[in-house]
Amino acid sequence: MNQAATASRRSPSRKSGRTRRLLQWLTLAAIVAGAVASLRPSPKLVELAPITRGPLAVSVLEEGKTRIRHRHVIASPIAGQLDRIPLRAGDRLHAAKTVLATLQPNPAGFLDPRTQAEADARADMAVALKNQRQAQLERVQAALEMAEKEKLRTIRLHATGAVSLREYDQALNDVETLTRDVHAAEFALVVAGYEIIQTRAAARQAGDITGGISSPITLPSPIDGFVLQVFEESARPVTAGQPLLEVGDPTDLEAEIELLSSDAVAVRPGAEVSIEQWGGDDPLRGRVTVIEPGGFTKISALGVEEQRVRVRVDFLDPIPPDRPLGDRYRVEARILTWLADSVLQVPAGALFRRGDEWMTFVFDNGRARLTAVTIDHHNGVAAEVVAGLKEGDRVILHPPDEVADGRIVRPTK
Repeated sequence: MNQAATASRRSPSRKSGRTRRLLQWLTLAAIVAGAVASLRPSPKLVELAPITRGPLAVSVLEEGKTRIRHRHVIASPIAGQLDRIPLRAGDRLHAAKTVLATLQPNPAGFLDPRTQAEADARADMAVALKNQRQAQLERVQAALEMAEKEKLRTIRLHATGAVSLREYDQALNDVETLTRDVHAAEFALVVAGYEIIQTRAAARQAGDITGGISSPITLPSPIDGFVLQVFEESARPVTAGQPLLEVGDPTDLEAEIELLSSDAVAVRPGAEVSIEQWGGDDPLRGRVTVIEPGGFTKISALGVEEQRVRVRVDFLDPIPPDRPLGDRYRVEARILTWLADSVLQVPAGALFRRGDEWMTFVFDNGRARLTAVTIDHHNGVAAEVVAGLKEGDRVILHPPDEVADGRIVRPTK
């Protein structure tokens, strides 16, 4: 009886001990699991972007200024006394009607064969120059006629899809450019005619051996336009060839952009241009006409010497009459240097340098994988992928410092 009672008292005691030990082991396991969980890094939130195919354009943005395409400096054809010039910058001119300046010739030297020969030679040179400009006009007119025929053929082919949009735009641009060239050649031919009048007047004055005072010589405006500058305003003696005024037509504008020489080598005549920050609400379309073959040194705002190249751009869009541009107005030009319709591209924000290589982090099943990338064309927003990535991959944009190869990451959305 006593032994049974003793056994019954010991059994609950053993169960209670086993329960306490089990609770201790469970508590220890929970502590270890918590420690392991606390040491394991939490997923880093990152922003992802896909690798896609699409159009990519590369351009260069630089400041420049407008300039009148055809400027003319009116010089004195003879030595004499200049009457006061009443014109001011901005005055309207009418070809052959507006008198720019009046000169009182000096008395001719008695039998001055040298002066006579020089005057005759200048007159003959002016005639030859007019013939040359006539030939240039005929050449440009023939080129324009051919371009218009090519334009009609291209329009018909473009309607059937036989030519690309670039070829279509090029045909239209050729006609626009040559039309401007024809107007410029006609303009130069008119100027050459007035140069003949001036040189012949000088030759007559040099051939006057009477020693008397010749009649005044008036210099009419060679163009319809405006006075740009007046170099000699007051009445005074002047020498032959001395500049008196500068005239031009402010509606005949082009843009002159000063590019770094390293950027200019990628620009080609005919390249598309977006003219921005000119004072209007919308950019104006333009086209590169000339890349000057010679550069020049310019000191930047930071005091650094830079080699610059002037690039001239024609306006394709008309300038709004309510916001007219003038000569030497500031503009910004975005010049297209490369364009492709479908290339594999990666956002520029996903790229960074490590040594001489471009690197990015690819999102791979919840982890970041450091990947080397080969890129080619780059516009600051996206870059063309040559090797290292494929379409459909997702890369981490602006990876934070905590992201490393193999790190667990989680997309923000």
